Amino acid sequence: MNTISDIKITQSLTSKINEVDFENLTFGSIFTDHMLICDFKNGAWQQPEIKPYEPFLIDPSAKVFHYGQAIFEGMKAYKDAANDVWLFRPDQNFERFNKSATRLAMPEVPEFVFIDGLKTLINLDKAWVKHENGSSLYIRPFMIATGSGVIAQPSTQYRFMIILSPAKSYYSGEVKVIIAEHYSRAANGGIGAAKAAGNYSAQFYPTKLANDEGFQQIIWTDDATHTKLEEAGTMNVFFRINDTLLTAPTSERILDGVTRKSVIDLAKRENIEVEVRSVLVEELVHAAKEGSLKEIFGAGTAAVINPIAGFSYQGTYYELPKLETSFAQDIKTKLTAIQTKDAEDTFGWTVKV
Repeated sequence: MNTISDIKITQSLTSKINEVDFENLTFGSIFTDHMLICDFKNGAWQQPEIKPYEPFLIDPSAKVFHYGQAIFEGMKAYKDAANDVWLFRPDQNFERFNKSATRLAMPEVPEFVFIDGLKTLINLDKAWVKHENGSSLYIRPFMIATGSGVIAQPSTQYRFMIILSPAKSYYSGEVKVIIAEHYSRAANGGIGAAKAAGNYSAQFYPTKLANDEGFQQIIWTDDATHTKLEEAGTMNVFFRINDTLLTAPTSERILDGVTRKSVIDLAKRENIEVEVRSVLVEELVHAAKEGSLKEIFGAGTAAVINPIAGFSYQGTYYELPKLETSFAQDIKTKLTAIQTKDAEDTFGWTVKV
């Protein structure tokens, strides 16, 4: 199987689209009319199928429930003024998805199933992609272990799926963060570089503690010393000290974010100095005290760019300056213009559906 004609398609008889208020969307809560499913069993991928979005039955002993074999990606599609739909760097998500699969002893998904299946699915639900400011179609490819039995070993059966969700902006309002001094997002030798479901569930409790203190997110630090700044919430993080952007290098602990890479390339194109290196907590605190820390922002698929208003460390809160023009806003404007085809894509990042 390696052509679109090999995908079985069962179209929904009715659409939910007229029931949706596209101006008041809660991120990730509304899904389109169709979904893609492809099962792995007997050592091989089966025929992919696109069918109406619906629940499905799964054995209570499925290994995803007991041993956490579950990975996912986050992507977006955008509609331009000519009513064409575009993906943003889908090859990067495809490659990272299979790296995650390998790390969790899961089978790699064929490109035909992932990329061609995704394009076919989006074409069916094209009306759900809106050409409006801040609008996009959030794409969630994921794979779970469906093999039954509670013995502690990798599953022999898996299900790959893609579901789609219309989206507006992910975050709203001011974001304040606290720097982690005890909890860690990931450790060397672990699965921090994989987009594994367990990475995110492990963040929920320390994030709840941060929320209780009045902060929206955590800037994670390295697990060994808690002296190196790594990620912000579920995003990669950038720091602007004077006119230089700093961000941590990817590692076994840090996700190789597609938006992160795009921000670095775009900043360099705009002649912004970028340093990819370890950023120390003491360096950030010193810069905040002397006034050279201008900005902190997160970068990820859902939020694209999310400015941070200030941070807390060891009980002291450091407010960032209010800037009339910021790197965060400028980069976000230029990046989203490329994604929506309102600006020339000089990088070759966008792929027509």
